[in-house]
Amino acid sequence: MHQVRDRRAIFCCWLSGSVSLGMLVSSLVVPVLAQTPTPNPSPIPGSTPSPTPSPSSTPGGTPTPSLTPVATPSPAATPSPTTAPTPSPTPSPTPGATSAPSPTLTPAPAVTPTPRPTPSPSPAPTLPGSSSTSPQSQTVIYVNPAAGADSPGAGSQNAPFRTISYALSQAQPGTTIQLAPGRYTTQSGEQFPLVLKPGISIQGDDASRGATVVINGGGQIISPTFARQSVTIQAANNTRISGVTLTNTDQRGTGLWIEDANATVSSSTFTGNGREGVFVAGRATPTLTLNIFQGNRGNGISIAGSSQPIVRDSLFQQTGFGINVGQTSAPQLVNNQVRLNEDGIVVQNTARPVLRRNIVADNRRDGLVLIADAQPDLGTAAEPGANVFANNAGLAIKNATRTITLTSYGNLIPANKTSGQVNIVSSLPPGQFSDVAASWAADYIQALAQSAIIGGFPDGSFRPDAPVTRAQFATILQKAFQPTAQRPGTTFSDVPANYWANAAIQGAYRSGFMSGYGGQFQPEQNIPRVQVLVALTSGLGLTPTNPDVLSRFQDAAEVPSYAVNGATAATERRLVVTYPDLNRLNPNRPATRADVAAFVYQALVSTGRLQPINSPYIATGFGSSTPVLGPVANRR
Repeated sequence: MHQVRDRRAIFCCWLSGSVSLGMLVSSLVVPVLAQTPTPNPSPIPGSTPSPTPSPSSTPGGTPTPSLTPVATPSPAATPSPTTAPTPSPTPSPTPGATSAPSPTLTPAPAVTPTPRPTPSPSPAPTLPGSSSTSPQSQTVIYVNPAAGADSPGAGSQNAPFRTISYALSQAQPGTTIQLAPGRYTTQSGEQFPLVLKPGISIQGDDASRGATVVINGGGQIISPTFARQSVTIQAANNTRISGVTLTNTDQRGTGLWIEDANATVSSSTFTGNGREGVFVAGRATPTLTLNIFQGNRGNGISIAGSSQPIVRDSLFQQTGFGINVGQTSAPQLVNNQVRLNEDGIVVQNTARPVLRRNIVADNRRDGLVLIADAQPDLGTAAEPGANVFANNAGLAIKNATRTITLTSYGNLIPANKTSGQVNIVSSLPPGQFSDVAASWAADYIQALAQSAIIGGFPDGSFRPDAPVTRAQFATILQKAFQPTAQRPGTTFSDVPANYWANAAIQGAYRSGFMSGYGGQFQPEQNIPRVQVLVALTSGLGLTPTNPDVLSRFQDAAEVPSYAVNGATAATERRLVVTYPDLNRLNPNRPATRADVAAFVYQALVSTGRLQPINSPYIATGFGSSTPVLGPVANRR
């Protein structure tokens, strides 16, 4: 009960500790709140949880079943910050991952990845008033914090303004403010908050999700319903924001405030905010797509009032509550990944969110929490939900409402992982493998399995967290690329002629993908991630062009000298996939079967053999420590 009470208090204590729960639950009137310290027990979790590493087993011979581990539930207290494990160094050369020996199969030519085996629900219904019209830009104003000047006559590409603040004072409806790479702060001359006028667009760098365009600061606004707030940007009707990173480190700081507006927000990153990345209030009907919410102290996004936002194709990770929905709001939450938070999605008051095709996994407490009279839509007979709840440390679904029965159609919910009144009418089939539906690499695994490049185990599992040996990786290379010889073969003293992977090892060596260790191949050694990348770039002839690329990773110094060029080229060509810590390459960590599936798939994309999969974990930003991701996996 204590845990439920903490969660119920959050909308009351969002902005102050002085308002009672009854003011919101009984009257449903949004209070005007004073800015006082957050009370204990903490209604807004305040740390960045980290995942519990999964134990792995080496496939080989006759495999034994390996279940996906479930973390031990943590108490309802405020989580304590944790750090990602530091990878342990491993040798040097090159890379492998299926199970036991199998003949070299001819992969299908170019395979368009098939989404998870969901019932292909029809699109979520469009809510009334959900306009997301972006302005027809007639004028472009340029801003550069390093080389610009806030003076009359400036604002062109050759003579940009210095600050967004000044550009906003000059902009008329229909204007796009184009931001050069850099940091926009009070030190560079910005005056926060940045209040957008209707019809204004802020454009940064969409390709990097704003990694190179960082807006950091906060200032006071007066909200019609929530009184005084600290925000970085306040949106308005028909405003568009894309390709920026927003950070407001104030204790109760919000990156973007959207109230009574139909703004469009895309390809942006919200990280390091004191309370939440985005707050949607009033009668707002914004559309938010392809965004990253990571490491915000309270919530990824808070949705309140009678707002009806569309939130889709986004990542919510390592924050307090990933998505916090309350009051009478009715958002559409579609195709998002909600991982590694304290709780995944919390729904309160009389909110009625629509959930379709989301993955809610690996959260430290519960996946979906219902409080008061919350009634989310988890699908209908005509339109299954196709949501996946997996590996949450507590429950998949905790229904703490008073009288409401939650009905689930076509979702994947583990047995015995719900509480309260939950009626599971039908379930989503787990797919080709029993343990892949909630994996971050599920789309990669399923696509390569369809091409017969990788396979599973006799028990129906794939074991995505199991390590891969060098011999297994050599076999995968043969199946994926069917490489031609570039040099003569050689003899490895530890690979006898009758060794099950001898032909694959010789093929990987002759084609230049892999090498040995002074006359040995070490076929049973678990292959480090960086060796997989070096092997792929070597065999495909990929060379680096930007020596600063690896600086985006906090552990770049751990890349062995022999692997720097290969890791750089792999990052430039989007072969690198980083899960769970978006800022770490983990070069010396043993590659898992999921890692190898993702790396090999991305390599096949780079050669034009396969169509891209939209994963949130593709490393795309260079020269920045801000997490930069590709769009979330397409499970339509």
